[in-house]
Amino acid sequence: HPARGSLPRAGCTGTSPGISFAFQIKEQKVVVDELSNLKKNRKVYRQQPNSNIFFLVDRTETLSQCKNTLDELKKAHQEMENSEKTKIKK
Repeated sequence: HPARGSLPRAGCTGTSPGISFAFQIKEQKVVVDELSNLKKNRKVYRQQPNSNIFFLVDRTETLSQCKNTLDELKKAHQEMENSEKTKIKK
């Protein structure tokens, strides 16, 4: 079990096929918000892909990575919407 009061895992997932950008962005916003509001002394764990193993990670570094992931998702979503608008105009 993770330490009491800690966030059990930090998402920071990349783009997964089959999952909508809107869902991924919403999920990533929740992760960033949760990490931002954690008390400084709380532990953060990241789940290893395809595993039930969790490793202790640095909260500020993980928050930064998650913010970057959120920015990338928003940018990719915007690019996709812009390309769809361009296709419709043609």
